[in-house]
Amino acid sequence: MGYYPAINKMKKDIEIPEVKDVYVAVVQEYNEEFKCNDWNAYLINDKDEAIEMVIILSGGYTADKITSNMRKKIEVLPAKSYAKIEYITEEVLALNNQFQITFFEKNKMFDKIYTFRKNTINKNALRDIPLMNCKGVLVK
Repeated sequence: MGYYPAINKMKKDIEIPEVKDVYVAVVQEYNEEFKCNDWNAYLINDKDEAIEMVIILSGGYTADKITSNMRKKIEVLPAKSYAKIEYITEEVLALNNQFQITFFEKNKMFDKIYTFRKNTINKNALRDIPLMNCKGVLVK
């Protein structure tokens, strides 16, 4: 039960529902300013409801390497829409890239970790991305 039984009981009593229809995609886009292709991560809300107070914590890691964590907040992500999370450098593609997404929908908290395994973000893995009319790598 652990050293703090009251806290363990509280954790057991907290219900965090399963996340559905919210995805993270990494797409390659042409950067007009630098005349090159960039990899960018996006949060996709494929729900019929807006999600609110979205907190995103992202970082990359392997057994012997870890990046600093990035944090982003989105006040409201409307239904059937998407928002850019961050630019991803080529070097980071060789790491596991993890995005922890926490948000509220209808006053309920949702939380999910999306992981792109190392080297899975590449041109050979590109697929159609919902709502975005482009190709990329998607984690549901």
